[in-house]
Amino acid sequence: MPVPWFLLSLALGRNPVVLSLERVVGPQDTARCSPGLSCHLWDGDVLCLPGSLVSAPGPVLVPTRLQTELVLRCHEETDCDLCVRVAIHLAVQGYWEDPEDEEKFRRAADPELEEPRNASLQAHIVLSFQAYPTAHCVLLEVQVPAALVQPGQSVGSVVFDCFEAALGAEVQIWSYTQPRYQKELNLTQQLPDCRGLEVQDNIQSCWALPWINVSADGEDVRLVLDVSEEQRFGLSLYWNQVQGPIKPWWHSNLTGPQTITLNHTDLVPCLCIQVWPLEPDSVRTSICPFREDPRAHRNLWRAARLQLLPPLGWRLDAPCSLPAEATLCWQPLDGGPCLSLVPPLPRENVTVNKVLEFPLLKGHPNVCVQVSTWEKLQLQECLWADSLGPRKDDMLLVETRGPQDNGSLCALEPSGCTPLLSRASTRAARLGEQLLQDVQSGQCLQLWDNDLGALWACPMDKYIHQRWALVWLACLLLAAVLFLLLLLKMSRVKGWLRLLKENIRAGAAARSRAALLLYSADDASFERLVGALASALCQLPLRVAVDLWSRRDLSAQGALAWFHAQRRQTLQEGGVVVLLFSPGAVALCREWLQDATSAPRAHDPHDAFAASLSCVLPDFLQGRAPGRYVGAYFDKLLPADAVPALFRSVPVFSLPSQLPDFLGTLQGSAAPRPRRLAERAEQVSRALQPALDSCFRPPGAPGTGRGMGPEAGDRT
Repeated sequence: MPVPWFLLSLALGRNPVVLSLERVVGPQDTARCSPGLSCHLWDGDVLCLPGSLVSAPGPVLVPTRLQTELVLRCHEETDCDLCVRVAIHLAVQGYWEDPEDEEKFRRAADPELEEPRNASLQAHIVLSFQAYPTAHCVLLEVQVPAALVQPGQSVGSVVFDCFEAALGAEVQIWSYTQPRYQKELNLTQQLPDCRGLEVQDNIQSCWALPWINVSADGEDVRLVLDVSEEQRFGLSLYWNQVQGPIKPWWHSNLTGPQTITLNHTDLVPCLCIQVWPLEPDSVRTSICPFREDPRAHRNLWRAARLQLLPPLGWRLDAPCSLPAEATLCWQPLDGGPCLSLVPPLPRENVTVNKVLEFPLLKGHPNVCVQVSTWEKLQLQECLWADSLGPRKDDMLLVETRGPQDNGSLCALEPSGCTPLLSRASTRAARLGEQLLQDVQSGQCLQLWDNDLGALWACPMDKYIHQRWALVWLACLLLAAVLFLLLLLKMSRVKGWLRLLKENIRAGAAARSRAALLLYSADDASFERLVGALASALCQLPLRVAVDLWSRRDLSAQGALAWFHAQRRQTLQEGGVVVLLFSPGAVALCREWLQDATSAPRAHDPHDAFAASLSCVLPDFLQGRAPGRYVGAYFDKLLPADAVPALFRSVPVFSLPSQLPDFLGTLQGSAAPRPRRLAERAEQVSRALQPALDSCFRPPGAPGTGRGMGPEAGDRT
């Protein structure tokens, strides 16, 4: 992709677009005047001392304008030096103080007199020429005939040949009179180098200069230095800043020829190339080929860094000068564009790499700095927030003061500056009177103040809190009214709420109630019945523990250890131990209640009921059973009087006829109302009915074989 300066060949000393210079022969300086004037160049240099200003005694001759021209002063055909010719334009300034003096001057210049005098106006003009590191001053004596003396009128010019200067040098020229009647004239000029003059064959210092070709190499830049293989030269890349000294970037002494590649990201408009032969007093020539390159300008803005220095300082760091302006703006808390503070605050031209300050009295975290060109916004920073905290929800008020001490306040908003006492629908207009009182009472922070106006930052937190407090209060009142209407007008809703409350209370209490079922495994059908009862109790819900569901733990720990662990946990949690009596359980109890000398028969090692009697019987014998134990039996399997009298110290229920009372005792204080309890008892009864029916089938009927069924599986 070609770049704007593609194949731009800047050959030092061989540029086809050059300036042809006039030749001046001879080493002597000369002066010549325009017609009508006479002039004389004093020999030798004079002191370059302008002296102080003095008042003119009458009309005086003073320089009004300086004009320069480059010429060649040649000693031989091919041995010339660059020389600066200076033309000084002169005019008459001032008037006669005494009319008689003017009359005498006019009579002396009158040609009709028999013996006219050569009356004229004379001036001594000093020319001062400085080109680092030398300075040179000359004195010109100029006379103007009295006939040409008209105050305020130009009288002609005097031309001086010439001041010798080095190629590429910066020269400064001053001109003033002795004595000095006005401020001296001055002129600064950058002289061209070998590139812009037709001098390669006349100025010997240009003969040895290397050539530089600047061309594109894809996205990068190629510098080709075409010199002989033995010639040594210096090459320097530097940033030529208008504001501040030259900043060297890269320097090297090389031997030609050389090709150097620059990355396109290193290009900036002020990047210049300087080259010179490594010889004493050699001419240095510079070119700056990237001033108009769009990529160089984009790189410059990418490299620019805007730093804000607390409390009110800021600095723009950049390798080159930037044609930009800096302004202050106000960044609202809710985002959106930063609102410009111009006016009332002025814009400021940017000076890079220099600390500047804005005319604020105090800093604020919402105040930001914007740097922009005439095209668009380039940089914005709000780094004062690092020292002043996060942005605040403050309203910025702009005060405008009139000539008769009358002022007005408006609030800066995205839609513009809204007057505080207007009828607009903005937040500032709604709170206009309160904000005005805040300013008058000193609750707002003054950021800027001068004769034309002021800026105030007013906190808005209290108004936001008041608004939300009213909203919440309205919501609470509405909710309270709706709740009262529901309670007073809707009896069904009241009943539903009461039932829901009971269910929640009962459910929470029931979930905390544990029940341990102890039974004797008489046969498979009875085990299925116990499993059905345990499953139905879990739906109340209750936390039910039964050995039928813990056969693994029972085998691993042993029946007695398993029972001790379950009993201790159940009682510690406020639960209850349920003794489920059957013919087999009654027989086991009677064996334990017989004389200790009788040896009990061997039992199934997995029978938790037989193992538990060693702990259960002492509780009943010592009176610790009430409140901790509950008895139950199935009325079709066991008559009521078959339960041993020792166990009747606790409630004993017949199932399923006394299911409501049984369930109420299990749930304790969390038991629901009788109607709800009856519904749960009916559910449990329906769940038990299939298992009860299987227990009363004739022997050999299907379903009476030994086994526990699906409910009796190991649930651990």
